[in-house]
Amino acid sequence: MTSVFDFNPCTYAFLAESDTFHFDALGDLRNLRNVSQFPLVLDWSIGNQTCEQVGNKSICSMSNSLCFNSTRGTGYNCKCLEGFEGNPYLSNEHGCRDINECTSTIHKHNCSDPSTCRNKDGGFYCKCKSGYRLDTTNMSCKRKDFGWATILLGTTIGFLSILLVVSCVQQRMKHRKTAELRQKFFQQNGGGMLMQRLSGGGTSNYNIRIFTEEGMKEATNGYEESRILGQGGQGTVYKGILPDNSIVAIKKARLGDNSQVEQFINEVLVLSQINHRNVVKLLGCCLETEVPLLVYEFINSGTLSDHLHGSLFGPSLTWEHRLRIAVEIAGTLAYLHSSASIPIVHRDVKTANILLDKNLTAKVADFGASRLIPMDKEQLTTMVQGTLGYLDPEYYNTGLLNEKSDVYSFGVVLMELLSGQKALCFERPQQSKHLVNYVASAMKENRLHEVIDVKVMTEDNNREIKEVARIAVECTRLMGEERPKMKEVAAELEGLRVAKAKHQWSDQYPEETEHLVGVQIISAQGDSSSIGYDSIKNVARLHIEAGR
Repeated sequence: MTSVFDFNPCTYAFLAESDTFHFDALGDLRNLRNVSQFPLVLDWSIGNQTCEQVGNKSICSMSNSLCFNSTRGTGYNCKCLEGFEGNPYLSNEHGCRDINECTSTIHKHNCSDPSTCRNKDGGFYCKCKSGYRLDTTNMSCKRKDFGWATILLGTTIGFLSILLVVSCVQQRMKHRKTAELRQKFFQQNGGGMLMQRLSGGGTSNYNIRIFTEEGMKEATNGYEESRILGQGGQGTVYKGILPDNSIVAIKKARLGDNSQVEQFINEVLVLSQINHRNVVKLLGCCLETEVPLLVYEFINSGTLSDHLHGSLFGPSLTWEHRLRIAVEIAGTLAYLHSSASIPIVHRDVKTANILLDKNLTAKVADFGASRLIPMDKEQLTTMVQGTLGYLDPEYYNTGLLNEKSDVYSFGVVLMELLSGQKALCFERPQQSKHLVNYVASAMKENRLHEVIDVKVMTEDNNREIKEVARIAVECTRLMGEERPKMKEVAAELEGLRVAKAKHQWSDQYPEETEHLVGVQIISAQGDSSSIGYDSIKNVARLHIEAGR
């Protein structure tokens, strides 16, 4: 303008709402000296309200601007945030917008290498390529310096990685080796043949469960010593607890004894043919271990030998108990010899192989030495096996095995039940060390009372004891052909038991005795071979039930 002072020929102007801007001519014009661009922070302000009263977002342009109060105490101003340019009072494309420092000629970046510059809202940064770091003193990229700590860390990570890979490979190889070893043991223990025999032909009476090695270890708590129930010639028996909390007995063969392995497999094959209440039930086996393991039902009251000769149990067995146990054992052997699908000779009948449950019911066990005898053979030549004191002398001398060998062993068991003494005792006189000789000579010399257990001998059972002693002596005759068959022995013993029950019943109810149908007791001199065991047992049972 030509009407103003020469020092400032230009006029400055801006638009504001009426009555909201208070212009201080002298102060505001002085503040505009040497200003080349807007917006700028002046000491003047818009209106007489503060930022808090008008609201930041409603006056200034969105979030890229800043509202601040005037230093005068009233009014406010807006400006773009650092790194943004434009009109802070507008919210459109002309408002505050980002400055691209990487391409701007006014707002330049300070990266030493332009190619490393990266723009971002409100600023920029310098990005170095992999393996380089940013030197902030001159904003240049320099190669990373790997110190000893970094080298050590890298080495440790590398070593651990290699160790992990090696461990995985070893674990895989171990699993493969374990699987191969288990398969080897399975075949070595006759698993293939056993599975074929059990699955083929349909002769098995019940299923045999196959257990794993891990399952057996868990059941016995790693074969803990406190779980051992007994140890003998055929291995160690452990108490096992299966996952369903059922208790079982687990028999483990002795390590390095191949004959024991053969007996274990034989026992599985034999027991798979048997389904009898007085035979210990075989539940399954484990063949993938170095020695096979057999799993049986758990019988919790020890062996007959324990009750007769041990001190771990309570009162000794009564005569009624002993007679019933004798009947149960005889009936079981008769079943094995005559009623099983293939005749079976136990070959190791003894009191240590007779288990008793909580009701003192007899359970015949340990069929490892047993043999299946084909129907067309009356005798079988085998390697002699058995226990001294119970071993049939004829079988010992000839090696010819038949059912009469079990008859001899059972006769020895009968003598133990009668006398309460062991089958073989070196504390007795020379001629009486063997119980068979001891009882036979006592019978011959009419001094049976000397060998009978005083705990069972009474006036009421004197006749029964003599009859059982006679049966025992007949069973232990030297020549097998002179011994009775087991079904005949079982019938005689059952007859004695029925007669005893009938006598006791008639003593209690004498007026009803005449209504009973008598049962003929087979005499020692009579021919009982034509009378079947099962029919005698059925008649006996009928009379017992009638007595009740």
